[in-house]
This record gives sequence, structure tokens and C-alpha cells, in this order.
Amino acid sequence: MALSFESYKWKYDVFLSFRGVDTRRTFTSHLYHALFQKGVNSFIDYKELEKGEQISPSILRAIEGSRISVIIFSENYASSVSCLDELVKILECKDSKGQLVLPVFYNVNPFQLRGQHGTFAEYLAKHEEKFRDDDINKVKRWREALYQASTLYGWHLGDGQESKFVQRIVEEIMNKLNLIPFNVAKHPVGLDSPAEDVKSLLDLGSDGVRAVGIYGIGGIGKTTLVKAVYHHISHQFEGSAFLANVREISTQSHGLVQLQEALLSEILSRRDLKVGNKDRGINLIKNRLYCKKVLIVVDDSDSLEQLESL
Repeated sequence: MALSFESYKWKYDVFLSFRGVDTRRTFTSHLYHALFQKGVNSFIDYKELEKGEQISPSILRAIEGSRISVIIFSENYASSVSCLDELVKILECKDSKGQLVLPVFYNVNPFQLRGQHGTFAEYLAKHEEKFRDDDINKVKRWREALYQASTLYGWHLGDGQESKFVQRIVEEIMNKLNLIPFNVAKHPVGLDSPAEDVKSLLDLGSDGVRAVGIYGIGGIGKTTLVKAVYHHISHQFEGSAFLANVREISTQSHGLVQLQEALLSEILSRRDLKVGNKDRGINLIKNRLYCKKVLIVVDDSDSLEQLESL
């Protein structure tokens, strides 16, 4: 039985499969760093395999342990035995573990894979000659995998701007990763209607700033409701932060500073940010988040000072 996307325990968010000579220092590098800036834990292999070298067990484990595999098909992708073996393994994990597979067609057309034309035909013919007396079924598996990959939903980079192309892919990956449930509640019943009410108050399509307050006695489900909303909409923002237990933390020594650092760290994907003091933190938040579309949840706040500091 295939494991669901939600139930399997993943080590990485994204595995990047690519032909190094084509995209290592260009597109793949840009995509990796864009994902890193969003806090996405991506696996990228910096070791360039020698011609004919088999992929290592560590690479196979990385594929098995990734929620999403992004396959960057480029002009020379099919020249690499290791890339083709990665492709077969990725598609196996798609079927056995429910892994999501997202192909990127970088300066190649999906029909080149489907019909195996152009450089794909040339390289596969060379592989057939090479493995004719060894394992001809290996090439057959590669052909089938290329065809299957060509039928999957993905992106085709033609003459567009590469930076916007990377941005679209990152947005889609963030959207897919949000399928992993935020720990909302053990039995989330009756959340849909109030969650939609909160989303309508936020007016997500506008360019302005919105602040929505939810108040009431303890135990009525305020935090649960906000978690549900956060889970459904956070991927629509450039950055997001969920600050829990604000009232309790703010009473501790330098508690507001800790919260400011947590806010900046979550949104900017930086773990080494130090604020120093509350007033400097207020200015840092203003300066670093200026002109960014961000979602900030301040949970269990009970004073204006807490909100002004964050």
C-alpha cells in the first residue's frame, strides 16, 4: 500500500535532480538558493559523478527521504547514466511512497521526452549500444521513465525570464508543502465556516495592510481557528511567522526581544539574527520587512506593548 504524502516521515522537503554540466551554476543554483531563502530543506548533490559512475546509496536514500522531487530536464540530461537512474528511482518513490514529482523542462520541450527526439534520441541510442550485451532492459526502463515524466504536470521554460520562472516554481513548491498538515487540532470539527470569515476580513487580494483581532474567554478555540487559517493561506505570502504563547514569553527576561528575533528568523529564514534590545528590534522589523507581503500571527497577546513591539 502506498504511503500518503502526509503520513510518511520525510528527511528533506525537496530533492533536486539535474545534469550538472547544463544547470549546476545557473538555473539549479538559483532555484536551490531561492528555496533556501524560503526555509525549504532541499537536497542538492554538489559532487559531479564521473562518466559511467553509479549513483551512491546516499543519493538513493535522499530520494527516498524527500517529500518532493524536482527533475530539471535539460539538453544533456539523458547523457548521464546517473541522472536516468535517479529518474527511475524517483518515479518508483512516487508510486510506493506517494512522493510528489515536479518536472522542469529547461530549454527542452516535453515532447522531446515523450517522443524521445533530439538529444534524448541520440543519447538513448548510445546507451543502447553500450548496454546491448550487458543489460538492455536498463535502457528500456529509462525510456519508459522519460515518457512517464513527460506526462506529469510541470513547467516549461521557453523564452521567459529565468528569475520569474524560478519564482513560480518556488511558489508552487511552497503551496505543495502546505499540504503537510499544520498541527491544528486532534479533531478539527466546524472550522471551515469561521476560517472563511477570518480570511474574508483579511482581504487577501488587496495591497493594503490588514490587522484582525480575535478575542474571547480561554478554551473557546481561538488558537485552533488561527492555526487553521494560517495553514491555508501562509503559502500566499513572501514570508510568515506564527508566534505562540506571546503573553507568557513576554513576561520573561528579554522576552519581547526573543519574540522579535523569532519573528525575523521565521520570515527571513535566518537563524543567526540578534536584535539586542526591543527598540532596535522594532526598527529592524520595519526595515527588513518593508515592502514584503508577510503574514504574522501573534497568539495569546494581552497588551498593546506586545503588538507594538512585533
